Amino acid sequence: LIVTSPAVKVEPPSKAGRTIVLSSGTTGRPKGANRHSRPGLSPMVAVLSRIPYRVHERMFIEAPLFHTWGYAMLQAAIPLRATIVLRSRFDPEQTLQTIEATRPTALVAVPVMLQRMLDVPDAERRKRDTSSMRIAAVSGSALPATLATTFMDEFGDVLYNMYGSTEASWVTIATPADLRARPDTAGTPPPGTKVAILDDAGERVPPGTTGRIFAANELPFAGYTSGDTKEMRDGLMSLGDVGHLDEQGRLFVQGRDDDMIVSGGENVFPSAIEEVLTGLPQVREVTVIGVPDEDFGQRAAAFIALREGETLDADAVRAHVRDHLARFAVPRDVHFVDALPRNATGKILRRELQDRPGDTTP
Repeated sequence: LIVTSPAVKVEPPSKAGRTIVLSSGTTGRPKGANRHSRPGLSPMVAVLSRIPYRVHERMFIEAPLFHTWGYAMLQAAIPLRATIVLRSRFDPEQTLQTIEATRPTALVAVPVMLQRMLDVPDAERRKRDTSSMRIAAVSGSALPATLATTFMDEFGDVLYNMYGSTEASWVTIATPADLRARPDTAGTPPPGTKVAILDDAGERVPPGTTGRIFAANELPFAGYTSGDTKEMRDGLMSLGDVGHLDEQGRLFVQGRDDDMIVSGGENVFPSAIEEVLTGLPQVREVTVIGVPDEDFGQRAAAFIALREGETLDADAVRAHVRDHLARFAVPRDVHFVDALPRNATGKILRRELQDRPGDTTP
């Protein structure tokens, strides 16, 4: 490349470049998010305040590079002068082999990849030396509390969970200490980031009260290529999620604001039902959606993929939820499927389940 390049002075462009990143498209067509470059190292400071990357890190990036999370960590690796390890396709057994062979100090992944690594048979997984890994950083989709605890029990307290979006970049980051204290937390906002929980009138709500999540930092997007943008309130951007803050300032995300199930006048958060069902040892993965109901407006429908060799019936599923949640949260529909439909970053494509019968047990 050097030999064939013309021997002329290259002038920098007259204006800063931009990057268009597509949103995940889990609820509709992906949108093009305009990401302008920002000078300075403030974004790196925010990340490094929670995730302890070091200069000359060896970073194994399994998260897709076409998604905000993988792309952002690729960008972060450059000023760190990190060695970057990449593979063309995720395979859990190959991931474990690559960790043993290349000795990365940091793994960048999405939560479902961690689950797939844990699904590798114990004998195969534990014969791989993964002791070089002092950071396993995940983002891109929700991190189930049971997965956070199980992964740290198996690989050590190396797990960091970043909550954010294509439009807002980072919002909060949970450290291993956060996840040990509250495995269901999304963490706290790093320096330079503001997070607020607002009610429908745009007023802040007290800790422990559920509302809409808004945030602001130094790297918001500049709008969609269509000309649309996100809702703003007092300089804070809507994340499209609902959740609450606790007294320690930790954020808890309860789901998308448009995923809430309203059944007979009662509000049901799918995440609450999902968290209960992941406690069943037979369940490998689960999601809950709202489906139309003539009497109650909506009802909860659970889609469950079982672990290999396990059995479970709908009555046991309903009884388990009934033991832990209010009666109106019990899913009337229970579907057993081979696997949940996901996009490349591990987010569940709920819209594909609306008309998918699955293997239903009435």
